Amino acid sequence: MREWPFRLRPPQIMVLGFGLVIATGTLLLSLPVASQTGHPVAVIDALFTATSATAVTGLNTVDTQTTYSLFGELVILSLIQTGGLGFMTLSTLVALLIGKRITLRERLVMQEAMNQLTVEGVVRLSKYVLVFTLLAEGLGAVILSMRFSRQMPLGQAIYFGIFHSVSAFCNAGFDLFSKSLVDYRGDWVVNLVITGLIITGGIGFSVVADIYTKRSWQRLSLHSKIVIRTTLWLILAGTLIILALEYTNAKSLAPLPLSEKVLAAYFQAVTPRTAGFNTLSIADLRPVTLLFIIILMFIGASPGSTGGGIKTSTFAAIAAAVWTIIRGNVDIEVFGRRLPRDTVLKALAIAAVSMLLVVTVTGILLITEGAELETVLFEVTSAFGTVGLSMGLTPRLTVIGKLLISATMFTGRVGPLTLAFAIAQRLGRQGVKHYPEERIIVG
Repeated sequence: MREWPFRLRPPQIMVLGFGLVIATGTLLLSLPVASQTGHPVAVIDALFTATSATAVTGLNTVDTQTTYSLFGELVILSLIQTGGLGFMTLSTLVALLIGKRITLRERLVMQEAMNQLTVEGVVRLSKYVLVFTLLAEGLGAVILSMRFSRQMPLGQAIYFGIFHSVSAFCNAGFDLFSKSLVDYRGDWVVNLVITGLIITGGIGFSVVADIYTKRSWQRLSLHSKIVIRTTLWLILAGTLIILALEYTNAKSLAPLPLSEKVLAAYFQAVTPRTAGFNTLSIADLRPVTLLFIIILMFIGASPGSTGGGIKTSTFAAIAAAVWTIIRGNVDIEVFGRRLPRDTVLKALAIAAVSMLLVVTVTGILLITEGAELETVLFEVTSAFGTVGLSMGLTPRLTVIGKLLISATMFTGRVGPLTLAFAIAQRLGRQGVKHYPEERIIVG
């Protein structure tokens, strides 16, 4: 039999796979049974919701609770779980359950999907992913269900607990409340459980596996150390900066007692890292706070996690390179190790292309939507970082705006990861060819 002439590479399989999941979700959400009214949701809104759920973002053109039926909400929940873990990871786990052998080509796609440096151990890592996900989401669901049972029937509380636990762990930001988690702003149980799920889901499955197997800071890989240190610094700095900027804002933190101020600032520092829940009204925050949140959203979560953005390790590599130049050193050193030059170049390329995407989409939406720069930039960055925080523009988007934001969410979920893989392939093919060196003037 003649072999099919078009062999898809792992990045192409990734894109097509996510596209197929979104198309399936769009079809299901367009059915009358998915709507509370019995009338089909507009295809453009179903597409937007399916993309947002699969890209684990949380932006939505319609209200989830009042628009979709239980069937529709379960479809959204399934898309969130599939998008968070990755369709290839789920496919691999199903294949293992039925006893199917995982081929080298499938392992290469898994390597791409899980953002690993080599194919070694990717099947074992997928098993860790499943077990850890079930444990984290299960524990979160139990605690949230117990908390919600104090204000709603037990059956509804269990459903709400499961939905919000999965949404938080997958960094999706979808919720079943009309005002996100604003009504739980001072609730320590809900805040700590949700942020705990966000952090564990966004830190990266390879880091979690490394922590579990090594159980010692000294034995952890350089990647794990960088991700953990960067994550902690971003959360700490984010909490202190938001607390300082909003402390006297009468529309946000000013009316709250000190303990609630700190809790709200901490929660709002964690959620821009691609989660999308909020306990403060985003539209009421000061412009400087919004700018800082935009930066956090652009950085995002960590590689191989359920989150988006350029990733913490990319940000750390660029920061280390800048600090090296400022100090006048040659080698880029982190934790007693030297970062390879191609790693830094890939980090710079990911950041540059991502910034170009955000700026381009922002420019187009400024023309089509007629909104202010601050609002549009916030919404686009939220879409790219698969965050889900909104200043209220998304429900008012035109058809063009909905399509552009959907494309941005999709690109944010698969783009930077795929770009890094493509750059690595390109560098590998051209690594033996060197042109004469000549300096240019910069700065």
